[in-house]
Amino acid sequence: MDPLTCAIETAREAGSLLLHRVGLPLETREKGARGDLVTASDRASEALIVQRLRAAFPNAAILGEEGGASAGTSDERWIVDPLDGTTNYAHGYPLYCVSIAYEKAGEVTAAAIYAPHLGEMFAAGRGAGATLDGRPISVTDTATLADALVCTGFKPAEYERNGEYFARLSRRAQGVRRDGSAALDLAFVAAGRFEAFWEFDLRPWDIAAGALIVREAGGTVTAIDGSEFAVAKGSTLATNGCVHAEMLAALSD
Repeated sequence: MDPLTCAIETAREAGSLLLHRVGLPLETREKGARGDLVTASDRASEALIVQRLRAAFPNAAILGEEGGASAGTSDERWIVDPLDGTTNYAHGYPLYCVSIAYEKAGEVTAAAIYAPHLGEMFAAGRGAGATLDGRPISVTDTATLADALVCTGFKPAEYERNGEYFARLSRRAQGVRRDGSAALDLAFVAAGRFEAFWEFDLRPWDIAAGALIVREAGGTVTAIDGSEFAVAKGSTLATNGCVHAEMLAALSD
């Protein structure tokens, strides 16, 4: 099985598991900062994903949000978020997803983001474009920030890190959203629902899949300061390309 097919099939299966667990006891706890939740569904989803990926790619390393890193014996690595948007999921808010990215020799080449409540599968293979439910997608051609709908994210306990920029973009953009799932926000940029997304201090599993999908949809992804994007950096600015310079200016000190 090729990596993209594996990512899509595994993300869909994990998403179905999450839907079937709706209404079951969540066993919710905070992992660290206030509002950073993990539930029994996160753990069940990751266990399923790891089992499927190890069966299909036994030599690949796996980096998962809940299980940490497991070493492999090749230059392949899977980067997994079994439930991005856990707080949303815990409250019945439908914006959450499963995010799976495949990395070869340090480069992400396949990605799938599945939003089970919406029934939407976003996917991309390097050089092959991005799709939503198998149909090609692309970023918008909106040219100015004043006409753009943009999105960001932050934990409640870390509002000060981003609050100034949230206020600044609220004055400049047509609208600003905070939906609580970085992976899904990136997918929405790729699908033309947002013109831009920014967030600080993200982890590889939050952004690895989404960054590839945005780029394959024709968008631009950098760090917030304009430097080269890397999944290990955390700092992420993804746009339709047209408003990237305006976003960089708005987010600069």
